[in-house]
Amino acid sequence: MNYKHNPKLTEKAKNLRKNMTKEEKHLWYDFLKDYPIRFLRQKVIDNYIVDFYCSSLNLVIELDGSQHYDEHGVIEYDKIRTEKLEERNLTIIRIPNNEIWYNFDGVCEYIDNFIKKNPSTIFDGPPPFDKGGR
Repeated sequence: MNYKHNPKLTEKAKNLRKNMTKEEKHLWYDFLKDYPIRFLRQKVIDNYIVDFYCSSLNLVIELDGSQHYDEHGVIEYDKIRTEKLEERNLTIIRIPNNEIWYNFDGVCEYIDNFIKKNPSTIFDGPPPFDKGGR
């Protein structure tokens, strides 16, 4: 599904792809990049840049650093942002950064199970956990 986006954010999104956080790099290179369903990094949707986006599932994966839980302005912004994205029939999965480091296999299994339970999921090949691991 095509979404309007703010073209002024395109350059920023490109820059964010070049300068991913350590957590984004870990999830991308060690799981999502080779996942049988295509994900995009730093995708512009409306006036937002989402960390990871899967168009075939209308799925957004967001990695949240500690500021997403501690700073009142950020918490309110995330709430509004999530509501706006959900109005576009997108599902948002939020994952704390510390889970990437302390429970990476659990994060991958959670994402994989979520996708497998989605009735519109059509894999281009065997899911990663069916290949004997990552």
